[in-house]
Amino acid sequence: MIQHSSPRTGDAVSETTAGPAFEVVLPQPPEAKWQRERRAFLQLLPSLLPAYRGQYVAIHEGKVVDSGPDLVPVALRTHQRYGNVPIYVDLVTDEPARPVRLSGPRRVQDDRAP
Repeated sequence: MIQHSSPRTGDAVSETTAGPAFEVVLPQPPEAKWQRERRAFLQLLPSLLPAYRGQYVAIHEGKVVDSGPDLVPVALRTHQRYGNVPIYVDLVTDEPARPVRLSGPRRVQDDRAP
């Protein structure tokens, strides 16, 4: 704490000085395998366009391991080959993804008599 007198009033003034600030860095949870595979897909995407445009590709361990015109068969073949491990399957395209609209739950009234 520093004490000095006010230039206007001459009264004693106390100031508290703060020490250097410190940053708290918390450990980040490890990235899930599915997230790593998705990140790999996004990084690979520009190089995938010439060979796989319009095809679905399966990414496992950061590499393309299967491809085809339909998502489900590509995913099934990949799981048959590598087991039940997280993979990432997506369409190779340079067009933005279309938004998906999911409707919320609806209340259904049962008009039947008890």
